[in-house]
Amino acid sequence: MTTATPGRAWPNRLTSGIDPEVTVRPIRVADGAAWRAARQRNLTWLMPWDATVPPGGDARPTTFRALVRRLRAAGRRGTSYPFVVEVDGAFAGQVSVNNIVRGSAQFASVGYWIDQRFAGRGVMPRAVAMVIDHCLTTAGLHRIEICIRPENTNSLRVVEKLGLREVGYAPRFLHIDGDWRDHRIFAVTKEEVPLGLLARMEASGGDVSALG
Repeated sequence: MTTATPGRAWPNRLTSGIDPEVTVRPIRVADGAAWRAARQRNLTWLMPWDATVPPGGDARPTTFRALVRRLRAAGRRGTSYPFVVEVDGAFAGQVSVNNIVRGSAQFASVGYWIDQRFAGRGVMPRAVAMVIDHCLTTAGLHRIEICIRPENTNSLRVVEKLGLREVGYAPRFLHIDGDWRDHRIFAVTKEEVPLGLLARMEASGGDVSALG
């Protein structure tokens, strides 16, 4: 079960009380030290999957404070929801809702990363499920998409555990680790999870793929 502030898409704090306690909340400037420590500790593990700026692209913020300022401004505009993941109160990674489109589409994409020391404990599938449920209910979106490099087996395991459908393949889709990379595309719509993605995962014992 997830608790959240009713009726508010952003900012919001989502908490799942199952051990370990997983909390998803807006990123803040005070996360700087923990964020930098996690990124440095996991540099080798995360680098192959990190988005990079192609030649001619917009420069990224040069400080964490500037990054948070940009992300939170996007949250207020409703174009992105930049969440941090905590495990029992400790910084564990991020889940970002990006490219929010309203109008006829009511669509967004989700990306995520986790500190390796928290990997393998079911944290990220739970956090992603909580965020997707929030998007499909409180935020009023209809479809959520996750795009993953074919080589990223850890990230692919997250969508497998959640039971997300593979809906396509995008050659040279995103600039990752210094080049344009192919991505597999997974998606879920509101109609597919009427009781919520987290509830479906919990009913399956934490792995919807095992039901197949």
